[in-house]
Amino acid sequence: MGIGDDGAVLQPSPATQTVIAVDTLVCGVHFPEHASAYDIGWRTLAVNLSDLAAMGATPRWFTLALTLPELDQHWLEEFSKGLFACAAGHDISLVGGDTTAGPLTLTVQVVGEVPTDQYLSRAGAQAGDAIYLTGFVGDAMAGLGIMQERYAAQGARREYLLNRFMKPSPRVDAGLAIAQLASAAIDISDGLVADLGHICAASQCCAELQLRDIPVSPQLVELLGKEPAQTLALSSGDDYEICFTVGPNFEPQLKSLFETLGLNITRIGHIKTGTGVVVITADGSTVAIGSKGYQHFS
Repeated sequence: MGIGDDGAVLQPSPATQTVIAVDTLVCGVHFPEHASAYDIGWRTLAVNLSDLAAMGATPRWFTLALTLPELDQHWLEEFSKGLFACAAGHDISLVGGDTTAGPLTLTVQVVGEVPTDQYLSRAGAQAGDAIYLTGFVGDAMAGLGIMQERYAAQGARREYLLNRFMKPSPRVDAGLAIAQLASAAIDISDGLVADLGHICAASQCCAELQLRDIPVSPQLVELLGKEPAQTLALSSGDDYEICFTVGPNFEPQLKSLFETLGLNITRIGHIKTGTGVVVITADGSTVAIGSKGYQHFS
């Protein structure tokens, strides 16, 4: 039983465990005030689905708590179109929620499932594991910069970068594909170095990255140049790609697996003994990173 009563009644699939995640998006903090209602709807669900992807979970249900400054029927219709377009692409159902008055704030809780004891986590990376990354990083920060008029871009490049911020693609299929191969995983929400640092902390290890191997899109390179793009990509968040580690025995399976998915992956470094994240340039020196990633209360 879903929407229409005091609570939803849900039946988990046999031999599975439940994965639950929640995110809150606040207007002016997580998206600009002038963003379209459709894009806000898409983004609200997509960022939560990314958490399920990083756990190797299949999406099942979600709830929505919606705080609105005023009742605007047209805005609600467009928001709903974006929200349910994202939901349809991942076969997840809205089963409840709440609506109240106040500053525009959106909270989604997602529920997914994994076969018993087969979830991915941040712990499990070991020395000798390779570090991989899906897609490109740095695009979303550039898209936000365009919306804030810090960067100038036109045409297809502008549209691509804006969409990478407002309409991220949660890598649910990738998360499911690597569930039996990866030793640890995390989604890139606060920045590559910051989020990979969470894997290192949970796994008690060190990640060594090669700056030249950080994957950046042609559109971002055209906007900033390759080295500045790769440097930005180290600390910029909101790309919602998956960073994961995998042992040498499973690496040969990755290429054909991701060719089937139609998604590129890049080997960006390796796990070794120690702590923290080290970034190495082409000449062997260590990169000085100005940001540790998004800080919620800074």
